[in-house]
Amino acid sequence: MMSSARYKSRTSRPGEKQEKEYVGFATLPNQVHRKSVKKGFDFTLMVAERISQTVEIIKHTVDIEEKGVKLKLTIVDTPGFGDAVNNTESWRTITDYIEQQFEQYFRDESGLNRKNIQDNRVHCCLYFIPPFGHGLRPVDVEVMKALQDKVNIVPLISKADCLTPAEMRRMKDRVREEIEKFSIKVYQFPDCDSDEDEGFKQQDRELKESTPFAVIGSNTIVEVKGQRVRGRLYPWGIVEVENQSHCDFVKLRNMLIRSHMHDLKDITCDVHYENYRAHCIQQMTRTLTQDNRVESPIPILPLSTPDAETEKLIKMKDEELRRMQEMLQKMQQQMHEQDL
Repeated sequence: MMSSARYKSRTSRPGEKQEKEYVGFATLPNQVHRKSVKKGFDFTLMVAERISQTVEIIKHTVDIEEKGVKLKLTIVDTPGFGDAVNNTESWRTITDYIEQQFEQYFRDESGLNRKNIQDNRVHCCLYFIPPFGHGLRPVDVEVMKALQDKVNIVPLISKADCLTPAEMRRMKDRVREEIEKFSIKVYQFPDCDSDEDEGFKQQDRELKESTPFAVIGSNTIVEVKGQRVRGRLYPWGIVEVENQSHCDFVKLRNMLIRSHMHDLKDITCDVHYENYRAHCIQQMTRTLTQDNRVESPIPILPLSTPDAETEKLIKMKDEELRRMQEMLQKMQQQMHEQDL
């Protein structure tokens, strides 16, 4: 009986012990990692704000490479909302875009060429909350409710330099309380594994305590103590974007690009996209079980010509229906197990 592990060996010389090199499944994580690094990663961020500067969906894509690791980062800038006279379903363009990316991925996944599918699904939505006011407005609750089952929502407080540290703490507490009060589902940081080192656990605690992240934006480079930094210049001093005592930008960047990117992608794939996919399969199954007047992906010939070709097509249709029903039952079972 052959062992599941294999050994490399070379012919030993007289008086020399035979060398054996273990090669088994324990090397798989490294192999998978190297393959993923070589292929690179796709990550799509959506930016949702209440301002009305943007009138249509705009995509910005940039290729980043760091130490041989490639990242294709796509930023999706959404139309502003919340300041119109009538805000009814002002979020519709945003949800439509997310669903369109799911639809395209579903079509590509169901096609013949599935090896090189481009993943344009939105993995994270940065939802900006202005610092003025007292927490969430009704439109914020409405929009996040509309998005919560389609994308990972990461709430942010914008223009953090408008508030004092004490005011910012109160603002964060208020937003957290209202998110819980209105049962809004935002991205939840996974718990640390028990075997993680204390440094990583401390970093994880700081991330969770910092939410919602308070951020500052700037396109200006200013000079501070002989160093050029990105920030804002005021009569009373300089606010630095990447200074962690001034705002949470660095924490947000590290969370998105380093520590939690894969978790955001996994939730997008395993939860949000699977829910969309299950809905599509339910609709397709319902269509296939209706009468022959409904369009079907497989052509249906008149029953008055029961030749061999017709019977072949009917068998293909029956097989297609059987596969879809099995797939639907499997997905429903998985969703039931997740609910437990």
